[in-house]
Amino acid sequence: MAKRKDPLEAYNARRDFARTAEPEGKVAQGSGNRFIVQKHDATRLHWDFRLEVDGVLKSWAVTRGPSPDPDDKRLAVHTEDHPLSYADFEGTIPEGEYGGGTVMLWDRGTWAPVPGKSAKDLAKGHLHFTLEGERMKGEWIILRLKPRPREKRENWLLRKVDDAFAEEGDKLVERGLTSVLTGRTMAEIAGDKQGAHSLKGKKGKAFAAEMDQAAKRNAKPARKPVRKQANAGLPAFRPPQLATLVDAVPAGNGWMHEIKFDGYRALVAVNGADVRVYTRNGLDWTDKFGPLVQAIAALDLPPALIDGEIVAYDKEGNPDFSSLQKVLKRGHGAQTDRTPLEFFAFDLLEVDGEDLADRPNIERKERLEGLMAGVQPPLHVAQHVVGSGEKLFQAMCAAGQEGIIAKRIDAPYRGARGRSWVKVKCILRQEFVIIGWKKSSAKGRPFSSLLLAQNEGGRLVYKGNVGTGFGGGLLEDLAKAMKPLAVDEAAAEVPREHGRGVTWLEPKLVAEIAFAEFTAEGSVRHASFVGLRNDKKAADVVPERAEPIAEVAAVEQVKISNRDRVIFPESGETKGDLADWYTQVAPLMLPFAAGRPISLVRCPQGRGKKCFFQKHDSGTFGPSVHHVPIAEKDGNAEEYIFVDDTAGLLSCVQMGTIEFHGWGSMAGDVEAPNRMVFDLDPDEGLGFAEVKKAAHFIHDRLADIGLASFPMLSGGKGVHVVVPLTPGHTWEAHKDFARRFAEALSMAEPDRFVANMSKAKRVGRIFIDYLRNQRGATAVLPYSARARAAAPVAVPITWGELDGFEDAHPFSIRDADQVLRRAKGKGLAGWGFAEQRLPEV
Repeated sequence: MAKRKDPLEAYNARRDFARTAEPEGKVAQGSGNRFIVQKHDATRLHWDFRLEVDGVLKSWAVTRGPSPDPDDKRLAVHTEDHPLSYADFEGTIPEGEYGGGTVMLWDRGTWAPVPGKSAKDLAKGHLHFTLEGERMKGEWIILRLKPRPREKRENWLLRKVDDAFAEEGDKLVERGLTSVLTGRTMAEIAGDKQGAHSLKGKKGKAFAAEMDQAAKRNAKPARKPVRKQANAGLPAFRPPQLATLVDAVPAGNGWMHEIKFDGYRALVAVNGADVRVYTRNGLDWTDKFGPLVQAIAALDLPPALIDGEIVAYDKEGNPDFSSLQKVLKRGHGAQTDRTPLEFFAFDLLEVDGEDLADRPNIERKERLEGLMAGVQPPLHVAQHVVGSGEKLFQAMCAAGQEGIIAKRIDAPYRGARGRSWVKVKCILRQEFVIIGWKKSSAKGRPFSSLLLAQNEGGRLVYKGNVGTGFGGGLLEDLAKAMKPLAVDEAAAEVPREHGRGVTWLEPKLVAEIAFAEFTAEGSVRHASFVGLRNDKKAADVVPERAEPIAEVAAVEQVKISNRDRVIFPESGETKGDLADWYTQVAPLMLPFAAGRPISLVRCPQGRGKKCFFQKHDSGTFGPSVHHVPIAEKDGNAEEYIFVDDTAGLLSCVQMGTIEFHGWGSMAGDVEAPNRMVFDLDPDEGLGFAEVKKAAHFIHDRLADIGLASFPMLSGGKGVHVVVPLTPGHTWEAHKDFARRFAEALSMAEPDRFVANMSKAKRVGRIFIDYLRNQRGATAVLPYSARARAAAPVAVPITWGELDGFEDAHPFSIRDADQVLRRAKGKGLAGWGFAEQRLPEV
C-alpha cells in the first residue's frame, strides 16, 4: 500500500526552523472547526485566510484582504497547508526566509459549512460556509477559478454573501488595524528598525520611530496621555423617557421612527458579566430574565445603561404582551432549545462613565449600534427609519402590531413624559386600575367582568368594565390575585346600576386593556383584557388622550427673515435655501456638531460681501444657542458658543452664518480632545489628483500606527483626513503628535508635502495643516456649507470612492436629497466614529 502523502511536506520544506519562529508542521488528530486570518506584510501585503480541515489549516492568500461587500470579489491564491499550531503565530519572519515579513493575527473564530454542504466540497472547487469571528461574520463563499494556460498558481475568489453582516465598502480592512491576539499594530509587531533619517518608502514602526527624529526641531517634551478611568461599578437606574400619545405620524426628516414593541420596558445596567434589569419604575427584575441576562453578560460590555423592551412572540410571530405574561408565569430558565424572550435595545444613556443623556437621539442610537454591533438573538438593536414614518405605521398596522414610536432626531434624553418622543397606535390600548369584579352565573367561571378606573384630578374615575380576553387560565390567576384585595367600599364613584353584585377591591392591580373608543360618558367600548402590568403603579395610571400632531410637531420654530435674500450671487442660492439645507441635513450633521464649541463664518450681506469669524455671543443669537466658559491664554474666561439641535443651527443661519467650524473637543470637557484633522491644502498649481494621492498616503501611514481615518471633501480645494479619538490625552500631546506626524511626512516626501504654512514654501506642494489640532483651533464640520461660489458643502465620503471625484466640491446646498440618500448607504455607516486612543509614539 502506498504511503499517504504528508499534507505539510511543502510547508516544512520551505522553512528553516533554526531561523524562523514559525512552528514546525505536524498533522493534528481529529478535525475541529477553527478559522484564522493573518495579515502578512511580505513581498506584498496580503491576508492569509485559513480553515481547519482534517488536522491542518487549508490556506489562501487574499490580496487586499476580505471584503464585507458582496459585490467585491477578492482574489484568493491557494497556498500550502499550514499546521494547526500556526493558528497562534504572530511575529516577524526573518528577511530571506520564505514569506519574510511581519505577521499579525488579524481574526480568529469558528467556521461551519452551510446545511447540505461540507469541507469535501473544496475538492470540487467551491465551499459555502459561515464564519463566527471577531471581525468576519456571516455567510461566505470561496470558489476556484478556471485555470488559464501556463498559469502556475491556483486562483480562487472569496466573496461575502448578502446577509445581516454585509456592508458596502472595505470596512473590515480599513478599521481592523490591530491584532486580535495582542492588540498590537503591524508597526509594533515589526519592531523598531532604525535607519537613516529618511522615511521614503518606510512603513509601520520604522515610520513611527522616525517621527521623533523628523520633528526634533522645535519639539517640546510630550506628557503621557492622562487616561480616564472607566466606571468600575454598574450605572445607576434612572427614570426612563416616556412618549406622548398623538393622533398622527409626525412628518419630515427631523424624526426617527421605531416599532412600538408590545412588551415590558427595561433598563439594563451592565458592566462585563455583572447585569441588572430594571422595570420602568426601578424594580430589579433580573431574576425573571435569566437567559437574557446570560446573553448580555456574554457580550462583556463596558459599564453601560441601555434602554429597551423585552418581548415574547405569539403564534404568528408578532410581539405579544399576553404571550410575554405566559412565559413569565411558567418560567423559562430551564428551556434548552431557545430563549422565549428577546431584548430590543433602542437607546444608550451611559457608557464607560460617559453620560450621553444630553447628546442628540441620533448620536445615542449610533453609539448604541457601535456598542452592540453584531449581536445575535435573543438580543437586538431596534431598527429605525428617518422620515417615511407613515409607511412604517401602515405596515405595522397591517401586520397586527401595536404601532410606532417617533423620536426627534436632535433631542436629548429626559426621564419624563415629553413631546420629543411620541407614540402612534394602531388600536387603542391603555392601563386601568381594577377596582372590582362581578360574579359570573356560568359554572366554573370565578367572575364575569372587571370594573376599571383611572386617576384624574387627584381621584379615581370609573371608566367602565371589561368582560373578554381572559383565556389561557387567566380567570383563575386573576381571581387568586384579587382575593386578598377585597374591601367594603368602592374606590371610585360608580353608577348604581353598574355597582350591583360587585366585590370591591383595593386599587392596586393595573391591567392593560384594548378597546375601540371612549363613550360619551367616558367608559371604554368593546374592551378586551390584555394582561396585568406588574411593572406599573396604580397611582401612575392616568388617561392618555391623543394630542394633535400639528401642535406636538411644532418645534420651537426659528423664524428665518429675508428668505429671498441672495447669499451666493454667482449661482443665486438664498438665505432660505441655506436654512432649508441645514434643516434637512441636521440629522447627519448633529452627531458631529452638537455639544462641540463652534466658530461661525458669518456673512450677513452674503458671501460676496464682508465675512468674518465669530466664536463668542453676547446673547443676540437666542435661547437655542448655548454658551460655555473657556479660559483664554490670559487666564480670563470667555463665553464660547455651541448648539444641541436643529433650532440652534437655524438660529445661527438667521444671524447670517454660512459655515460651522468645530473644536476638537466637546463643550462638556474642552480639555479632552477627541478628534484630529489633517487638512490637505494644495498649492494653486496642483491638481486634485495629487491631493487624492496624498490623502491615500496619509491614510496608509495612519493605519501603520493603528489609527483608522475617514476622508471628507472639504467643499473647497482639499481633503480632510479625520481621525476620531477616545479622550484621555492632553491638548499638548494632541498637537505634538499631529505636528510630528506632519513633519515626518514632509521629510518622507519633501517634493510632495510641506508642514510649514508659509505660502512661499508651499509652491508645487501640499500643505499638511496640522495646526487645526491645537486648543482653540477649529475645522469645518461635516455637512457644513462653505462661503464659496456655488454654495458647496463639506461631505464625508469613503476611501473607496475618493478616486472617483474630480474635485473637493461636487455637492452644493441644492443637493440635499442626493446627500441624504448617500448618507443612508452602507458605505457611510459609522463614518467618523472609532474607539481608538492616541498612540504613544
